[in-house]
Amino acid sequence: MPNFGTRPASVSGMDSGLYAAYTGLAARTQALDTAANNVANAGTNGFRAQRDYFRGVLVEGLAADSLAQSQVGQTVNGFGILGGNALDMGQGQLAATGNPLDLAIQGQGFFAVQTANGVRYTRDGAFTRSSTGVLQTSQGEPVLDANQKTITIPSGDIRISSDGSVSVTNQDGSALVGQIGIFDFANRYALTAEGVNRFAAGDAKPIAATGSIQQGAIEGANQDAIHGTMQLVLVQRQAEMMQKALSVFNNDFDKTAAEELPRV
Repeated sequence: MPNFGTRPASVSGMDSGLYAAYTGLAARTQALDTAANNVANAGTNGFRAQRDYFRGVLVEGLAADSLAQSQVGQTVNGFGILGGNALDMGQGQLAATGNPLDLAIQGQGFFAVQTANGVRYTRDGAFTRSSTGVLQTSQGEPVLDANQKTITIPSGDIRISSDGSVSVTNQDGSALVGQIGIFDFANRYALTAEGVNRFAAGDAKPIAATGSIQQGAIEGANQDAIHGTMQLVLVQRQAEMMQKALSVFNNDFDKTAAEELPRV
């Protein structure tokens, strides 16, 4: 009776190689999407690039299975794959604009804005005044103060200090009209990206931020186009190499199957 419990060593070695090539291609394909998104938003105010991180593969229940001792089992547990993406919270470059309502945060922190979906957080400080004087984003979303209330700014000479205090000087004199909120989180990686430069906090509670506001400046993305393009090209080449390796192993499997199956 034929023995179906064993396979030729050549087959066992190839399925391990096939798995390595497949996981490598899957990881590089995901990383390619991340790199492309980073490059596409290199010119977006307050954009936070996403970085890939890797984890080890461990199939559930494999350690208790006889397969764990096989070459395939050891291969599955030995390879790393792309675990996902994490936001890079590094500082972006500040560019002076001279516009008194353009604000940039130096250091850690986020502005809070009231959106149709609730309060969201951003590093994009390209603000304007509405027709009623409310400080708002370029999309018309109100910017919130330290108590997460809207801020109304009368006409006049606007000065915004490093702690977010807003004072206006006009024909009636000078007056403090509000304080722009700067918020942070104990775990910034709990934030989830919405769109290109908005972040949702979920159940995470905001805390006071240590960053300071710079008036008349805008923070750009923390991904520059040159390095982002270089990373994109590198990942593309790696994906192509994995695809070629996968093709080689597929061809070898076809050849081995043709040679070995007639002997069973």
